[in-house]
Amino acid sequence: MSEYQYYHFLAVDRPLSERQQAELRRISSRAQITARRMVNSYEWGDFEGDPVALVERYFDAYLYFANWGSRRLLLRVPAARVPLMAVDSYQRDDADGSLTAHCSGAHTVIDLTSEDEDGTGEAWWVREADWDDEDDNGALGQLAGIRAELCRGDLRALAVAGGAPAATAPQRALAAFLRLPSG
Repeated sequence: MSEYQYYHFLAVDRPLSERQQAELRRISSRAQITARRMVNSYEWGDFEGDPVALVERYFDAYLYFANWGSRRLLLRVPAARVPLMAVDSYQRDDADGSLTAHCSGAHTVIDLTSEDEDGTGEAWWVREADWDDEDDNGALGQLAGIRAELCRGDLRALAVAGGAPAATAPQRALAAFLRLPSG
């Protein structure tokens, strides 16, 4: 089986300027970059950028998928809405995945991972044919609803990431992405 990695960054709160898009182009000449997103996939090799640094500087959400079973979702939310202290009790790190968070300026960055040790990383909502449709952000579009819930003060998604039942469509998408029971 060949290697496959999918990287999708999304700017929700503000579009990327032309200067920012040019800065991102220097990181990847192959990525599809618009004012609202950067998408790239690799079958050989790896992405040269640091996803955490890119989320801290440019983006509000990031999704990573690898066919060997790794999945990652980063969400950048205003710390005034979701302070790091509110996330602390949900943090975990175990063999199946993790939920960690850190502060970056005026934001809290939430990092959710899922690891499938069996290596059965089935293609999950990855639709390269839809990359040209700016309104359809595929899996990340569905998972961005988690960010919206967090920004409204609804922290239930953090409990879902720990295995609690999912109540909303974005929470069910998160449970599916992290390979957790959805309720």
